[in-house]
Amino acid sequence: MTSSLPAAAPNAWIAAAMIAAVVLTSTTGEVLTAAAMKSIGDLDAIRAHSGLKGAIRAVLTCPLFFAGVFFLALAFFALLFALNHLNLSLVGPATASLTLVTNAIAGKIFLKENVDRRRWAAAVLVCVGVYLLAH
Repeated sequence: MTSSLPAAAPNAWIAAAMIAAVVLTSTTGEVLTAAAMKSIGDLDAIRAHSGLKGAIRAVLTCPLFFAGVFFLALAFFALLFALNHLNLSLVGPATASLTLVTNAIAGKIFLKENVDRRRWAAAVLVCVGVYLLAH
């Protein structure tokens, strides 16, 4: 039997930790998956040379791909946990926007991507928006 009393809202630090867990695991998964796809090469070229089975084999034999999928699965379950304890109106925008920021940073650092001024400006505006959303 479930209680009819509302659950107490977690304090701000716990909420921030839940959101950070989603953001960090999601970013890790996306970076690992992107690194895997870059290491595999052009799937169209692989498919033209080895067929669809060859392209699938190239992906499924890449350990980075499975590491990325693992972290994306962790991110999904962290998101479920956060949604169980926090409001969607906070979790959804905060995780989506902060993941955008961390992806830009991780892409620059780990994948050596060119992140131009416009993307950095967008990341700063996202941070401001999340701040306003949380307060």
